[in-house]
Amino acid sequence: MKRWRWVPWVLMVSIALCGCQEETSDATVSLVDETTNEVHIVDMQKEFSEILDGATAEFIGHHPIDEAFLSWYTNIYGISALESLISAHSYNDPEAWYNSCGNSIHVLWYQYCKATGLQYYDFANIYEPTTKQQDAVTFTFTGDVSLAEGVATRNFMDRQEHGLVDCFSDDLLDKMQSSDVLVVNNEFAFTNRGEPLIGKTFTFRADPSLVKELTAIGTDVVTLGNNHVWDYGEIGMRDTISTFRDNNIPFIGAGNNLEEAKKIIYYVAGGRKIALVDATQIERNYDYTKEATDLRAGVLKCLHPELFCEVISKAKRNADYVIAIVHWGTEGNAMYGQDQIHLAHAFTNAGADVIIGGHTHCLQGIEFVDDVPVYYSLGNFWFSTTSNMPPTHDTGLADVTIYSDGNMEFRFVPCEFSLGVTSLISDKSGSNALYKYIESISTTIKISEDGVVTKK
Repeated sequence: MKRWRWVPWVLMVSIALCGCQEETSDATVSLVDETTNEVHIVDMQKEFSEILDGATAEFIGHHPIDEAFLSWYTNIYGISALESLISAHSYNDPEAWYNSCGNSIHVLWYQYCKATGLQYYDFANIYEPTTKQQDAVTFTFTGDVSLAEGVATRNFMDRQEHGLVDCFSDDLLDKMQSSDVLVVNNEFAFTNRGEPLIGKTFTFRADPSLVKELTAIGTDVVTLGNNHVWDYGEIGMRDTISTFRDNNIPFIGAGNNLEEAKKIIYYVAGGRKIALVDATQIERNYDYTKEATDLRAGVLKCLHPELFCEVISKAKRNADYVIAIVHWGTEGNAMYGQDQIHLAHAFTNAGADVIIGGHTHCLQGIEFVDDVPVYYSLGNFWFSTTSNMPPTHDTGLADVTIYSDGNMEFRFVPCEFSLGVTSLISDKSGSNALYKYIESISTTIKISEDGVVTKK
């Protein structure tokens, strides 16, 4: 019996360019006879046809998989990976791809398009973060953050030698800066232009040069689907978008038009592809914050969830996991409302795997909708509305860790804001007290002593 080993894709291409005498097609792969070290072009049409004829749309990730892709796959990952796919004789479970080669079908399609250019692929909003663990990626989410001029937190920041980094305890700052992906809710406009909206009680803006403060604390992406990025009108909205674009900081939830406001960003790590999407339910009773249109800059709204659900579903078709961030609820109310519950179910049915909420300026409960964790609100992380310093209050971060094997872990990271500084709650009695409080305003979860959130 001959023993075969596969030829790397680059070598196979080299063989083709050198004019290999054996005829090749989209269904061929290059294998080496280990006894003679000779390269043979092997026709895999039968094997490829078996996969393609039996594959469900879910199995191929809704991508236009063909013989050329399978040939690339076999040459990159080896004949054993192909045999692993074929051995089950069932082509409806997309996890078979990860089990055979360590990458999901969505990651494989991304790699294939990137390597060959044979299919159209939009690479503009895909990122490959450096992760602390080889087999996992952790997304860390903050509550509301504002650098707005004329309020107590900003006045405090301006007096600090190192600006915003001095507004967090050392251990909390280290966690944010070292996070695989730190997602910050940017609750203000970056602009020096425009006028505050007439009739709106609170309007927030900061000089665009202060975007460096967000970079300094480790921000990787900002969410703009909230009710303050339009506080200085469309010109302020456009300035905000330009500020982030000019500084290469990804943003979601708003845009210069509706198509950009519906933008999905993706992260590829550990063999998985994860989508982030963002929208705002607020305002519910006013229309200060404008929704983006084909011609107008604005936010993506989800008071009526149909459009955002379409975005979530699109993300789900192109990723292994979807994390939906939403601005919703009633300010100052620690108890989430029926409107939030209704939206959470809609987002879950559309394909969200995790939901992260904000806007209420206080912590709300955490629940599971089926198996989907919903952090209803993370509260104010570093935020004030007037020149009076806010009282000491609890806040926190949400950590979502996605492992290569498909498992997910959810944490609540307990923090406290006091006199302009947000700090980790590091003592056990303090953290356990906050965990117990979160459990008391929730019904379906429990939180371990190290902050892991699980279903009861």
